[in-house]
Amino acid sequence: MRELMYREALREALDEEMARDPSVFIIGEGIAERGGSYKVTEGLLAKYGPGRVRDTPIAEAGMIGVGVGAAIAGARPVVEILYVDFAMLGMDMIVNQAAKFRLMTGGEGRVPFIMRTQGGAGGGVAAQHSQSLEALFYHIPGLRVVMPSTPADAKGLLKYALRQDDPVMFLEHKHLYMNKGMVPEGEHIVEFGKGDIKRAGSDVTVVAWSNMIPRTLEAAEELAAEGISVEVIDPRTLVPLDRAMILNSVAKTRRCVIVQEANRRGGVASDISSIIMEEAFWHLDAPVEIVAGLDVPIPFNLALEQASVPQKPGIKAAIRRALHLGPAAMAAE
Repeated sequence: MRELMYREALREALDEEMARDPSVFIIGEGIAERGGSYKVTEGLLAKYGPGRVRDTPIAEAGMIGVGVGAAIAGARPVVEILYVDFAMLGMDMIVNQAAKFRLMTGGEGRVPFIMRTQGGAGGGVAAQHSQSLEALFYHIPGLRVVMPSTPADAKGLLKYALRQDDPVMFLEHKHLYMNKGMVPEGEHIVEFGKGDIKRAGSDVTVVAWSNMIPRTLEAAEELAAEGISVEVIDPRTLVPLDRAMILNSVAKTRRCVIVQEANRRGGVASDISSIIMEEAFWHLDAPVEIVAGLDVPIPFNLALEQASVPQKPGIKAAIRRALHLGPAAMAAE
């Protein structure tokens, strides 16, 4: 094991898979000579050349179209979209072509296409550069949706993605790239659909993903000092979802809080809540709590931006509500 930054773990995964499989190539804006805006692809141009690490114009629809077409033709493209917000320009290729091609060819066709991109709020980059759009992709049958929260998960999931034959939406968070964590040496692969218990606990289950994991873990640590034992579940992939891990945890703790940075309406948290209500209702001692972003475009103002997405006090308050702790306890915040 050694400590790596999140971005270093992603780069290592790309490097290892490009060395292993010559059909893997990367395209995106500024990903070659500049090494990407978040330095994930730094050094790969010198190692693999411009035929496999290629800068593109500012044309997301074209980039995604090239990637989907190349995947159908037999290559393994990784298309880096600078902000997930800009993926909207290529949604026809993602939703109507990549996601449906295998079914429409009777299972004979394959689309080993990966869209790597980042989303989420932070830094005051405003409404068109701060969205959490996983629910859009989660809704589409045929797409895999991956949201790693740690360097080890980022590497293992990306390596697994590069060996699959279905389109993968690999969604990172702008605030995670500099985070550090222990990553196994050698071959490290994390299978889709296998969640992870980031913190074991007995009083309440909290399901979270991406940048909400470190925020939830901080809340859990502070609540532990008050005698509250929080189990933190990270699905790691939203599609496929590790339903069994979530349901087993809820059956044990009998309470659940779901935390998503994305705005509440039509979110993944609501769907996970419906799964729990359908399959674990009789285990529950309290309603499922959802902590989510407000149903507003993300503001540019830093104070308003912070107010529009979940913060640690709100997560702690939801956990206390799930435990039937009264207003006096919550007023301590």
